[in-house]
Amino acid sequence: MSHDLILFDLDGTLSDPAVGIGRSINFALERHGFAPLAEGEVSPYIGPPLDEGFRAMTGRDDDATIRSLIAAYRERYGDIGYAENTLYDGIPQALQALCDAGLPLGLCTSKRRDFACKILALFGLDGLFRFVSGGEIGLQKWQQIATLREQGRVGSGAVMVGDRAVDMIAAHRNGLAAAGVLWGHGSLDELRAEAPRYLIDRPAELARWCVLPGPWSPA
Repeated sequence: MSHDLILFDLDGTLSDPAVGIGRSINFALERHGFAPLAEGEVSPYIGPPLDEGFRAMTGRDDDATIRSLIAAYRERYGDIGYAENTLYDGIPQALQALCDAGLPLGLCTSKRRDFACKILALFGLDGLFRFVSGGEIGLQKWQQIATLREQGRVGSGAVMVGDRAVDMIAAHRNGLAAAGVLWGHGSLDELRAEAPRYLIDRPAELARWCVLPGPWSPA
């Protein structure tokens, strides 16, 4: 049950970005004449790639419209949306405990790398991660991890920690263990459908499992 790298997702795993993402999505939608999302409609679009989300929200599939929506979203998100973000209780302590135990941490997010780095810096977490892998339009998370594997940054002993099915799928496609967290935007059923090796109830379990043997719950 030991792992030599803990690879984290960001949105819904370390922090809750719902306010900033929701407001930035609606900024883009309204600029392009689409109806905004209600607050309760935002959660399904947190985690998967942004282009896929806008296609689902608008029913549009032409690249020009999707690129323009993404540009508008990023305009607001890069200005203020990234800071409309809240760390989950216990995350800083859990990450610090992992580092204190000598376990290397990495970050793999569908979010653009510069935005991810700004969020880590906002919360003073940027010094805890060996690397940050950010996404680009058209790039799937499993492809990001495949590149990290090719570069030698991620080995077969790593575990991917995330809150959505996309994180579990990306781990399994690259031969990694997957750990689903239950405080994010993915449901228990969504995670269980992808058969993660572990399910984690609260952030404190992250450090307890890695520092001491066996506290994570098997899926």
